[in-house]
Amino acid sequence: HVQLQASGGGLVQAGGSLRLSCAVSETIGSFSTMGWYRQVPGKQRELVATSTSGGPTNYADSVKGRFTISRDNAKNTLNLQMNSLSPEDTAIYYCKARRFLNSYWGQGTQVTVSS
Repeated sequence: HVQLQASGGGLVQAGGSLRLSCAVSETIGSFSTMGWYRQVPGKQRELVATSTSGGPTNYADSVKGRFTISRDNAKNTLNLQMNSLSPEDTAIYYCKARRFLNSYWGQGTQVTVSS
């Protein structure tokens, strides 16, 4: 069964950086699309960034230019480098992998950005 484990969250001051990682139990090249999503209390989960196998990346307007999604194929890991963080980035971040008609989610990691 496909398992995803998100890690790397924590507390950081505004303007700081964090790097999130998502360890996947299977070869990440087998997933057509992988991505990061985030959710805050009272709001729906929103897309942050996606990475298509052998194709383009895509970012939400709110993070474009600050966040970078990448795949480490040797480690079967999906990463999210987050720079210039602001309090508005505070959320639980979830990783997602999609293959054929199936989607798989990680457990989430908390990112808190203080003023």
